[in-house]
Amino acid sequence: MSQSQFHSTTIFACRRNGKAAMAGDGQVTFGQNMVMKNGAKKVRRLFRGEVVAGFAGSVADAFTLFDLFEGKLEEFHGNLQRAAVELAKDWRTSKMMKNLEAMLIVMNRDHLLLVSGNGEVIEPDDDIISIGSGGSFALAAGRALYHHTELSAREIAENALKTAADICVYTNHNIIVEEIG
Repeated sequence: MSQSQFHSTTIFACRRNGKAAMAGDGQVTFGQNMVMKNGAKKVRRLFRGEVVAGFAGSVADAFTLFDLFEGKLEEFHGNLQRAAVELAKDWRTSKMMKNLEAMLIVMNRDHLLLVSGNGEVIEPDDDIISIGSGGSFALAAGRALYHHTELSAREIAENALKTAADICVYTNHNIIVEEIG
């Protein structure tokens, strides 16, 4: 997927001390230079509130992925890893899904995963992950906060997004944070 497909969002997630938090901004950008919406909710709870998912990429494609992923969670009784692997397999092989232009970060109390249309399901080594146009800014800020402060997962996620919003024109300060644990 090209970087141009990820304009209009930043999603950051981390786990710390038995808690996990995911933060996303609310900006939706039309094309390269017009903000269409400031308050989109790109981070949401799934599967009875036990799973949090966030997306970067096409909004319509992401909603399709949320629905498909939630179906996989139901099918596999909330097993996050199995649902993510099965979604990634379907996404990579299905003619319809192959054209979806989005990425997901999904998490529960025990796991934090990136799911992509290339069939990738990646669990980060350091319990920190970020996607989207401001993802690298949020990731750098989040790693610094994680390794050099005692902030909670929620505080790290929120501050990482604030830093990304200060730098990335496709990320705004309308931040939604969901926490588990």
